[in-house]
Amino acid sequence: MEDGTAMYGDLETVQYVRTQHKHHCRENQCTSALVKHIKAPLHLVWSLVRRFDQPQKYKPFVSRCTVIGDPEIGSLREVNVKSGLPATTSTERLELLDDEEHILGIRIIGGDHRLKNYSSIVTVHPEMIEGRAGTMVIESFVVDVPEGNTKDETCYFVEALIRCNLKSLADVSERLASQDIII
Repeated sequence: MEDGTAMYGDLETVQYVRTQHKHHCRENQCTSALVKHIKAPLHLVWSLVRRFDQPQKYKPFVSRCTVIGDPEIGSLREVNVKSGLPATTSTERLELLDDEEHILGIRIIGGDHRLKNYSSIVTVHPEMIEGRAGTMVIESFVVDVPEGNTKDETCYFVEALIRCNLKSLADVSERLASQDIII
């Protein structure tokens, strides 16, 4: 794709998806995985992705996030969504946080939106981009198809949100990486 976000395709990426992005997709659900290549080192990108308590650092549709207690497996966060989307709040549970393998898993358990039974996995992988340390981010999801919508429509909507989030993650990460080079 033009913005550097793509559906997965190369053998290494397919292997990551096969082993780390396991979703049980039922008949009334859709699933997909997207890939973003970021010109910033893994440690920097992961430091943003892993912050369950601060998704607004790179997710442009999040205006506020409140977590009760320390962010750990099973923790809940209440996310306020900026206007312009068909939602105002989302309640989400941290399902997986692996700092060794760089895997984050989240499940939406409530809110005033149509993303029912939504679950996502984000993995972060080192790679070389133009001779420098870069990062490949893979985000996959599974979600119910709302009544009145098709699987294609639902996937298209969710993929558009993820693409926007991944582009913002790249912008923030690359800006921070360029500041490190100057410093």
